[in-house]
Amino acid sequence: MSRYKVLISAPYLLPFIDRFRPMLEAHGCEVVTVDVEERLEEDDLLPIIQDIDGVVCGDDRFSERVIKQAKHLKVLSKWGTGIDSIDQKAAAAHGVEIRNIPNAFSEPVGDTVFGWILGFARRLAEQTELMRAGAWDKLPGHALNEATLGIVGLGNCGKAVARRARAFGMNVLACDIVEQEKAFLEQYGVRMAELHELLEKSDYVSINCDLNPTSHHLINETTLSLMKPTAVLVNTARGPIVDEEALVKALTAGTLGGACLDVFEEEPLSPESPLRFMKNVFLASHNANSSPAAWERVHEIALKNMLDVLENSR
Repeated sequence: MSRYKVLISAPYLLPFIDRFRPMLEAHGCEVVTVDVEERLEEDDLLPIIQDIDGVVCGDDRFSERVIKQAKHLKVLSKWGTGIDSIDQKAAAAHGVEIRNIPNAFSEPVGDTVFGWILGFARRLAEQTELMRAGAWDKLPGHALNEATLGIVGLGNCGKAVARRARAFGMNVLACDIVEQEKAFLEQYGVRMAELHELLEKSDYVSINCDLNPTSHHLINETTLSLMKPTAVLVNTARGPIVDEEALVKALTAGTLGGACLDVFEEEPLSPESPLRFMKNVFLASHNANSSPAAWERVHEIALKNMLDVLENSR
């Protein structure tokens, strides 16, 4: 007889769950799976959460209402790092532990940021388009050692971006509410700055901070107005950090040079979004974490985190 009933709703884990099912069953778990496209919303969770002991989740909306209804719930194990979709206060009040995986995808995220930056600096998409049209134009680009990069949020992902920037010889500014280790800053040539200075001086701005009440719409009409009209904004963190309406307005008006977006205020991105039709915008489907090796590591750690809490609760 199973001791625990567990829900697996992390979209990246679900295709591989049969490989892990024997291990979970050996630990006394009855495994429940559901069809998930991007995430489960509150109304998706309410009918299925009542007798669940543990969850390995993606960005599912674990609201206070859901957590209150989950009478048996002991642990929410996040497949990944960000836990902004979980009502953390409600979880604490109802004795639900939250586990996540810091530094889960820093390396692929760092690569994604620099893939986009190089795409803009060397104008790769434009040159390919011209060549396919039969042209032989030589577009002016620039070397990255001629540019300044601003990193908003110098956590694990931000540090991965900084390490790559150092290799390309960029001038690097960073801002963070957390005090940073002097040794890291010196080794990678990073200078800490206030947000307004970073935005004013940077040719590329990479958003790598958490989504929380202090960072919601951190990049808005006012802060966008501080940026150079040639600057490029890169967001691989969370969509609501950027006021999308203000961003579209800046890109349309030509007061911002471009944007690279892996995350959006509403996901999936609407087919009618103006961002889909802008040539100075690179887009991806919340996929900066793409890495088979990283995914495998996260599968294992997320499941272990859930089992550790369940077995310690006996």
